[in-house]
Amino acid sequence: MKEIKVEGHPDLIRDLSSKAIVNKNIDEYNTYISISKKREMEKNKINNIESDLSSLKDEIGEIKNLLKNLISS
Repeated sequence: MKEIKVEGHPDLIRDLSSKAIVNKNIDEYNTYISISKKREMEKNKINNIESDLSSLKDEIGEIKNLLKNLISS
């Protein structure tokens, strides 16, 4: 891969074959991956909470119907 440094950015290089700009700073990459994983975990946590809440709503609705049936009997 032929590359040249990006002026004014010591960690960036341009790949001359693809014209892509690549960051060679491993610490920044690892930080990005860590933040991305944390966001994904938070998103999954929120989805699980929403799913649990929906299930609880359904169960409360069933309990209300059972209580109404008991009262009217």
